[in-house]
Amino acid sequence: MKDKIKIIVSAALAVLFVVLIVLLKTVDVAPNEAGGNIGLSHLNKAVFAFTGVNGLWDKLTDLIAAAAIAVAVAFAVLGLVQLIKRKSLLKVDREILLLGGLYVVVAALYFIFNKIVINYRPVIEAGKEAEASFPSSHTMVLCAIFASAAIILGKYIKNRGLLTGLRILCIALMIIAVVGRIIAGVHWLTDVCGAVILSAALVALYSALVSILNKKKE
Repeated sequence: MKDKIKIIVSAALAVLFVVLIVLLKTVDVAPNEAGGNIGLSHLNKAVFAFTGVNGLWDKLTDLIAAAAIAVAVAFAVLGLVQLIKRKSLLKVDREILLLGGLYVVVAALYFIFNKIVINYRPVIEAGKEAEASFPSSHTMVLCAIFASAAIILGKYIKNRGLLTGLRILCIALMIIAVVGRIIAGVHWLTDVCGAVILSAALVALYSALVSILNKKKE
């Protein structure tokens, strides 16, 4: 039953993500000074006017994103070690194989939304052209990586205190990064919200698939 609930939650979040895109293209659409238009403009512009642009928070969230990539690389190395030792891709832990699939999907979505522009960033960095802004790629990537890591850490770390500490760290870094991307002023509020919704949908599906495959194995 829990697995079905996770799948339903994942589907509901995916629908919510699509609804947000529709709202951004149809509701309260106004010109974006940095290029194109921005939907839900009164909300987005009010938040941006309140936060302004903060380079320090931009750099801090860049560091958190780099830490997330390091976590992804660590799991990739773990999978490679298992593949070499067990001499079969099918013998690699299901959690790791599915994690690789999750990373591939996140990377694909990253490139897709760079090509299919929903809206542009609120500001243009010096010497650069207007950049696609929705969903926030930093937020999507690091939330997907840290949330999925928090789920499967229990398989590899048996010390309960260490496990709890690492999971709290994952959650804390996600919260700091999400809030930080808004405060940094390099994305609209809905860019960050969209990224959180999309990554949550992917991680919920990942969690359900891990649980289902492990039950079949048993």
